[in-house]
Amino acid sequence: MDADSKARWETLRLSYGETRGLPALVDEICKLYEQVRPEGVIVGAPQECIYLAMMALLQPGDHVVVTYPGYQSLFQIADSLGCQVDLWEVDLGEDGGASFDVAKFKALLRPTTKLAVVNFPHNPTGVLLDAAQWSDLVEACRAVDCYLFSDEMYRLLEFCPTARLPSAVDVYDKAITLSGLSKAFGLPGLRIGWLAVRPPCYPLMARVAELKDYTTICGAVPSEVLALAALRSREALLRRNMDILRANLTAVEAFMSEFEHVFKYRPPAAGSVAFPRLAAPSEDGGVGSGDGGAGGVEAFCERLVNGCGVLLLPGTVYDHGPSSARGHFRIGLGRRDLPECLEKLRGYLRSLSGSTGS
Repeated sequence: MDADSKARWETLRLSYGETRGLPALVDEICKLYEQVRPEGVIVGAPQECIYLAMMALLQPGDHVVVTYPGYQSLFQIADSLGCQVDLWEVDLGEDGGASFDVAKFKALLRPTTKLAVVNFPHNPTGVLLDAAQWSDLVEACRAVDCYLFSDEMYRLLEFCPTARLPSAVDVYDKAITLSGLSKAFGLPGLRIGWLAVRPPCYPLMARVAELKDYTTICGAVPSEVLALAALRSREALLRRNMDILRANLTAVEAFMSEFEHVFKYRPPAAGSVAFPRLAAPSEDGGVGSGDGGAGGVEAFCERLVNGCGVLLLPGTVYDHGPSSARGHFRIGLGRRDLPECLEKLRGYLRSLSGSTGS
């Protein structure tokens, strides 16, 4: 911990903090972007940031386009407000890969679209647009003059650093960037995230600040001081977390190669989650020649957690038909004990008739 953060920690009082966040923390957040000034930042829990931004911006009847599947509040808050929500759905390949077609996104936009909501790197697939696709998406938003809410919680976790996209707030003046410490920095317990905008969105942020008086009022002072220390040590934290992710990605790739007759898998481009699929899930949760689709992957995950204590997230929880029908499931890459979990999964698969790895 740097000297200033240490002094703040040792002398902090458990009083109310600033509505927009500890000023020193806000200053540190600004260093992550090229176009953001302190006036354009509000600190809050990431879920709170999503909720407040949507509440401040949207009215019944507004048209919203959202990447899908994804984090539930990114589309359900707009839906609950009576907005017209169009889903920009992921394209799932037979090989277990995934992609987003920007042409389909552009086709969903209208001259009256109020908001586009995107999430890259994408949860749960790990898809990352390339630079040309990202530019095309931003220009499409500019053409219809809509706001762009960009969930960048998994940004900075690119397996190829040169593939990192510029933050939306740095390339579009009507962008609202969401980020935080939960994913890339591995500090979800601090409950610290933020919204970052440029001057055209300052009136929106003023409304967010007003609404925050009805949620948390301000952040937890200890969390904000620890968040300040974390951002000042961001290179060390990111290096540590990427070392874990790369080691786990290598382990998962070896595992999937061993059981390629059981799973269809393509590695994520970024982030701490992957979204493989069962090659042929059977209705009872076994892995064989049947095609049980959604029932198969849900039963498989249930049998797995009950049989050997490994928890996978079945695609059915995303309420996304194609993910469920193809037997997709989410696997987390961020835990140090992932190799141990893979060993348990390997033993389980070998115990199933006809599922012995090569």
